[in-house]
Amino acid sequence: MPLSKEDKKYTYADYLKFPDVERWEIINGIPYMQSSPTWQHQSISRELMLQFGEYLRNNQCQVFAAPFDLRLPEIEEKDDDEDVTNVYQPDLVVVCDKSRLRGTGYYGVPCLVIEILSPSTIRNDRLLKFNIYEKVGVKEYWIVEPDTKLVNVFVLQDNNRYGRTELYTETDNVTVSIFPDLVIDLSKIFDT
Repeated sequence: MPLSKEDKKYTYADYLKFPDVERWEIINGIPYMQSSPTWQHQSISRELMLQFGEYLRNNQCQVFAAPFDLRLPEIEEKDDDEDVTNVYQPDLVVVCDKSRLRGTGYYGVPCLVIEILSPSTIRNDRLLKFNIYEKVGVKEYWIVEPDTKLVNVFVLQDNNRYGRTELYTETDNVTVSIFPDLVIDLSKIFDT
């Protein structure tokens, strides 16, 4: 549910003033309140976190789960995140530049983002966030569909656009393009 107040474009500075008991994202300057995830959503997130976390143990890169403030600058002209108009709570995010970890999250472009669909987030995850993730250069973007037990994987191509969707079912294994020796077992992800 977006919060609209005239034509104001909200920033991370505004986001910091929102009540701590509420979950929000800002997409293109528009705040959206988030509902609590279902237990199935949490189960999928937990299993993905376990598989990525085990692989990334003692690695330069790290995986983080929501709540985690991902501040995405569209053009990195300065190193100040207060004016950022894209503040997301991705379900999982993999970052490899530890110098960009700040306070409650990360300022910059992560290597991989995973969004687990909820009825209230489908439009944002498939359209709004997809376009921003592609524009800023997130190398790999996953959209996980709990109801249909499908995973859509988008990999950034040489032309800085996501290529054709790679679609996986609950019985497949996914080779992570940014870590070619990491294979995610989807049968464990959807075993709920």
